[in-house]
Amino acid sequence: MNTRIARMIALLLLFAVLTSCGGEQQSKQTQENADSAAVSQVAQPEDMAKPVEVTDEGLEPVYGEDLLDGVYPIEVESSSTMFRITDCTLTVEKGEMTARMTMGGTGYLYLYPGTAEAASSADASDYIPFEENADGTHSFTLSVAALNTGMDCAAFSAKKELWYDRTLLFHADSLPQQAFAHSALTLWETLGLPDGRYTCDVTLSGGSGRASVSSPAQITAENGRCFARIQWSSDQYDYMMAGEERYLPENTEGNSVFVIPVDGFDYPMQVRADTTAMSTPHEIDYTLTFHSDTLQPDT
Repeated sequence: MNTRIARMIALLLLFAVLTSCGGEQQSKQTQENADSAAVSQVAQPEDMAKPVEVTDEGLEPVYGEDLLDGVYPIEVESSSTMFRITDCTLTVEKGEMTARMTMGGTGYLYLYPGTAEAASSADASDYIPFEENADGTHSFTLSVAALNTGMDCAAFSAKKELWYDRTLLFHADSLPQQAFAHSALTLWETLGLPDGRYTCDVTLSGGSGRASVSSPAQITAENGRCFARIQWSSDQYDYMMAGEERYLPENTEGNSVFVIPVDGFDYPMQVRADTTAMSTPHEIDYTLTFHSDTLQPDT
């Protein structure tokens, strides 16, 4: 091989090495640019209103297999006041749950079942588009793994073209009792007891575990309806919620006392109590279980 040919081969080899390095650098730069573009689609904290805490460690998760097949109205909370849900129905079929949420506005184009960061890099086929209703409102239908458990959900703003992090909480206590597959619910009319005053053991669960109620509780039955006198271990509860109704304390001194309706016995009846013991008033979810086998006339 003469000297001229050897130099040409050497130059070709050098060019190939430099081209390869340049290609790798260009590919790396292209990926970095793509990553940067994806991140830029995620709303930053300064772009969002302060989120509202919706999760509660005292709540027990409820799964699809705990419910009977059907379509039920359900209450859902959002961690953002900008993501307003005006109506929601839960569909249960063979242990799987889906929720159809109707929005208070038309500002979102897509939802994604996860974080905003994950949504920004997900395939578009994984996005949940809105459904336009007859009145122009938008609805989204998404799978729900569990009730009473915070669920990550990203929402894509049509105006800002950004993904926003949201947390959703579907409240099992807003479902009708007949939705539950293994309800131990005992109705007053099935007990065969006359109207009157009784005492009944009651068990409280939920919250931080520090609160308690007096047991047995006084039960008053009249015209097929039952009411329980609930006395708390604290004087700092200013109202209770049973269903959609708010009940004020019966007393002005001593530990807080409320008279609330009893839906049934032998199952965890969902209630809420508002405490003023914190820096700001705060509603806490509890369950009360009234044990029918302990009912005794209150003499």
